[in-house]
Amino acid sequence: MTQKDFDRAKQFIPGGVNSPVRSFLSVGGAPIFVERAEGAIIYDREYQGYIDYVCSWGAIILGHAYPKVVSEVKKACEKGMSFGAPTDIETEMAEKICSIANIDKVRMVNSGTEACMSAIRLARGYTGRQLIVKFEGCYHGHADSLLVKAGSGSLTLGVPDSLGIPKELASQTIVLPYNDEKALLNLFEEKGFEIAAVIIEPVAGNMNCIPANESFLKLLRRLCTECDAVLIMDEVMSGFRVALGGAQEIYGVKGDLLCYGKIIGAGLPVGAFGGDAKIMDLLVPTGKVYQAGTLSGNPVALAAGLSVLNTISQDNFHNFLNKKLDRLIEGILLSSQKHQIPLLIQKVGAMWGMFFTRENKVSSLSDVMGCDIQRFKLFFHEMLNEKIYLAPSAFEASFITYEHNDNIIDKTIDAVDKAFINIKK
Repeated sequence: MTQKDFDRAKQFIPGGVNSPVRSFLSVGGAPIFVERAEGAIIYDREYQGYIDYVCSWGAIILGHAYPKVVSEVKKACEKGMSFGAPTDIETEMAEKICSIANIDKVRMVNSGTEACMSAIRLARGYTGRQLIVKFEGCYHGHADSLLVKAGSGSLTLGVPDSLGIPKELASQTIVLPYNDEKALLNLFEEKGFEIAAVIIEPVAGNMNCIPANESFLKLLRRLCTECDAVLIMDEVMSGFRVALGGAQEIYGVKGDLLCYGKIIGAGLPVGAFGGDAKIMDLLVPTGKVYQAGTLSGNPVALAAGLSVLNTISQDNFHNFLNKKLDRLIEGILLSSQKHQIPLLIQKVGAMWGMFFTRENKVSSLSDVMGCDIQRFKLFFHEMLNEKIYLAPSAFEASFITYEHNDNIIDKTIDAVDKAFINIKK
């Protein structure tokens, strides 16, 4: 049924998917078509259940169809789907995000892409400069200025530099190796006062899970401050997941602007960007940097997101989640050692990634490219046969939710053991 569904989709949708990495192109085969999901399980068209470690690419942290979230969405829908006018819940959500992230103001948008794109425009407006700096393998959405040597689907499908981006615009984006302090110092020494903004995933999740080195982030913060460049922390993936306060809480490094998405929509289309009032107040209508969105601050989506933020703000929520993941990782690594399969797992909070390598650390895109991608493809399909759903790419991070209980973790570890046996054969 899956191949038939995929063939039908390809008749009407380019490549059969509305986001490229879903296509299974990098791992082979036809993608699963999901019918429904509950807790930690997704179900295909034939109602076969799969333990889910994609979690809507990190957007689901409580679990699929979490009853409290569904209830809030139903109540919001009954009041109306969208108004095109201010609502109280927009203020409630903004206040909640500002409180958690320790920022002055935030504006809601509809996706992480839109948040990063808007933050870049705002940074350029604030500084009066043009140059943007990003890092190899980091993905900040598909806006023209940022889709240069990017991660996520562009890396997975081998097209990190997209067609359709004017050379003049691409020339305003400088790309550096991730975690390379020397390259960063050299650039700022040469062009520091020409740089409008540096944008970074403090925990890269789009070339698999690669944390920034703490010394690298602190150096970046110092250089941006010295040169009056705007530091944009893209926490679309890591925000509210690796810790309640995101990577900033873990590293103790604060961005001038922050970008959020995924968890703040609980699976519905929501993004946000925020920071110091002196920068944010440059947005129209108080300033002259234009940004708008018909559905921004949609009351149904915010009802879902606010319900999630209120729930995960409870004491010890993230510690509870982290312990679940630690147990899973310990079991996977014990299995890899038993079967003598070289494997590295990196994690930050409830975000993790597997690398088939003998190295003890993966810190950059070049390190990722040195891993055994072919072995991952074999592993992916072995796990799929065992009804475990991983990201169909060696370049995407994995996630867990509150609903990944001990029984589910035990089943996953057993599946890994069977997969490794078959891979060895």
